Amino acid sequence: MTTLPTYTVFQGQRRLLTAPLHDVLTFLKGDFQRDPTLPLLIFDDQTGRTTDFDLRGTLEEVLDRHAPAPPRTGPGRPKLGVVSREVSLLPCHWDWLESHPNGASATLRRLVDEARRADPAAERRRLAAQSADRFLTVLGGDLPGAEEASRALYAGDGAGFRAVVEAWPEDLRLHALHLAAPALQEVADDT
Repeated sequence: MTTLPTYTVFQGQRRLLTAPLHDVLTFLKGDFQRDPTLPLLIFDDQTGRTTDFDLRGTLEEVLDRHAPAPPRTGPGRPKLGVVSREVSLLPCHWDWLESHPNGASATLRRLVDEARRADPAAERRRLAAQSADRFLTVLGGDLPGAEEASRALYAGDGAGFRAVVEAWPEDLRLHALHLAAPALQEVADDT
């Protein structure tokens, strides 16, 4: 089962909505029409980065504009899901890749697959910590204990992280805990 990516809308330190893209755009389009000067921050929950949407036009135009791009077709084997993109390497890297059986592309795919399988739990923790930290840098960077929260987050210290953010504004604290949960939970599960 694939879950839809979510976005979170904050006004100051107050969370207004966490929802999939369609619902967020519908919400923003409604609020934007009422008061276009409303200071909102929108976060991509998967990355923790702020994002912005072009809300000009009708709701249907906004939804169409921000709909996921269709799969690219072109060189390669699109029926298999192969997508051709450019990779820039030094000549010594190309020489090394081409010295392996099946060529450079097969070697790169194998290396990426091996890296992904090495420790998927560690990768999920890293991505969750990174997402939570980006969010906290924007909305909680000036709050007391922000640096300690970041250190606890990257150390996988759930109790320390929770202790630091406990005094923070409720919506900010709850969303930070939500984003950080995979980073902190899996550390506890792995021990």
